[in-house]
Amino acid sequence: MSPSVLPDGDPVPADGALPHGIAPDPSVDFGVYLHIPFCRVRCGYCDFNTYTAEELRGERREDYPDAVAREIALAAAVLGGTRRPAQTVFFGGGTPTLLPAGALVRMLDDVRGAFGIAADAEVTVEANPDTVTEDSLRELADAGVTRVSIGMQSAVPHVLASLDRTHDPANVATAVAAARAAGLAVSLDLIYGAPGESLDDWRTSVRTALDLAPDHLSAYALIIEDGTQLARRIRRGEVPVPDDDLQAEMYELVDDLTRAAGFDWYEVSNWARDAAQRSRHNLAYWRGTDWWGFGPGAHSHVAGVRWWNVKHPAAYAQRLGKGVSPAAAREVPDAQAQVLERILLQSRIREGLAVDAVPAARRTGIAGLIADGLVEGADAVRGRIVLTRRGRLLADAVVRALTE
Repeated sequence: MSPSVLPDGDPVPADGALPHGIAPDPSVDFGVYLHIPFCRVRCGYCDFNTYTAEELRGERREDYPDAVAREIALAAAVLGGTRRPAQTVFFGGGTPTLLPAGALVRMLDDVRGAFGIAADAEVTVEANPDTVTEDSLRELADAGVTRVSIGMQSAVPHVLASLDRTHDPANVATAVAAARAAGLAVSLDLIYGAPGESLDDWRTSVRTALDLAPDHLSAYALIIEDGTQLARRIRRGEVPVPDDDLQAEMYELVDDLTRAAGFDWYEVSNWARDAAQRSRHNLAYWRGTDWWGFGPGAHSHVAGVRWWNVKHPAAYAQRLGKGVSPAAAREVPDAQAQVLERILLQSRIREGLAVDAVPAARRTGIAGLIADGLVEGADAVRGRIVLTRRGRLLADAVVRALTE
């Protein structure tokens, strides 16, 4: 997890040690996120902590695995006797597959050597469709990667152009075939609500994605982030602001089409063919388990402590080169913040949120959410708050009703 703007927080000691008296619970699952902060071009909508070759300030991509290896060694020292095998590993970015497969394999081997990787671990690599080959995906699969998440975004050329995506839509099918040949599970990522995208355009993209028979599909509404090129273009009146009503129609359409294809939703923006194909790594975020995020700008959460690394790859490498933690700051959320976060995250997933997790003073509002068609009544009777489809469209309003 690697947003572009880092929050304020408390200082982190040079050795990265957890606060005094805090230790991980060995019964809690542990995951690893590896942030690969490199992209060929910066997409106009993107707010992630990524860098093109021109923005690296002399930092070389080929040296990046060395810096990550140093942070992995630091993490192993911090966790000491409480180290647990990684249940999930996720290479995100950026474009991880801009690095040679061998570089990703080396990082995975470093994780394996420091913590171990569970025999049934889910190991995912994000990829752009024009940065993989059958040989590179086989190399990754041979090293223990189990899943590839392909950034399709759209099947319609003018929509891809509006997002500054440079890949050929035909390459998506080629990448999926290569992943299948390597024995990998396949997820496809889509974005809806781009400037100039019609409902028919979106229908074409979803149907094209489903025709490729992926195991998993993600579909995210385009959000206009401050500071992005797209935000500036909208401010200048060059492109229209995304239409909320149209985005709602697009969400309902993808939900209808995935259901007809045998998929089921398990998080507001994610659908899978069956429970085994749900992203275990992302579910770990929503459930609040432990993970260590490696790389510039990456966030971590261990034993209730959250911290985030410095943003730029050069600053990240320099700190680690001096034997200093790359963490910029950290926090230990108080009880009230923990309750809010639990409601915010767990209400988004299919298994729902325990009614008992809602502050007692706010539970009286659950009946109103059921009456408004936002929460499933039968699940609430059984003690779980599960969103209806209307509730998924208005998830923020549900969270406000349960917390404010």
